Amino acid sequence: MNSSGETPNQAGRSNPSAASGAASRLERLQALVAAEPNDTFCLYGLAQEYAQRGQHDEAIRWYDRCLAVDPNYCYAYYHKAKALEAAGRAGDAVRVLQTGLERARSSGDRQAVSEIGAYLDELDA
Repeated sequence: MNSSGETPNQAGRSNPSAASGAASRLERLQALVAAEPNDTFCLYGLAQEYAQRGQHDEAIRWYDRCLAVDPNYCYAYYHKAKALEAAGRAGDAVRVLQTGLERARSSGDRQAVSEIGAYLDELDA
C-alpha cells in the first residue's frame, strides 16, 4: 500500500486482471459464436463487447450478422445505430433506426418502438 492507502494497481496503473477479464469475455463470446454461428444472443453479445471496447466497425459487422439471422432483433438496430453514430456516421444511424422502428412496430415490441423512436427523434433534431 502507498501513503493514500491504495495498492500500486489502484494508484493509477491499469489493472491487468480487468484487462484479462475483458479479453477472456471476448474469447468466450467468440467460442460461443464458433459453436453456434446463428445464436442471435451470442452474436448480439459479441457486437456489444466490441462496441464497449470502442471498436465500432467490428461491432457494426456483428450487429449486421445478428440482424441477418433475425431481422426482428430490435435492440440490435438501436445499438448498431449507436455504433454508427460513434463512428461519425449519423446519417447511416438514422436509416438503421428507421428500419428498426418498422421492425419493432411490425413485431409489436412497444418498448423497442419507444426507445428506437426516441433515439431517432434525438438524431433527427
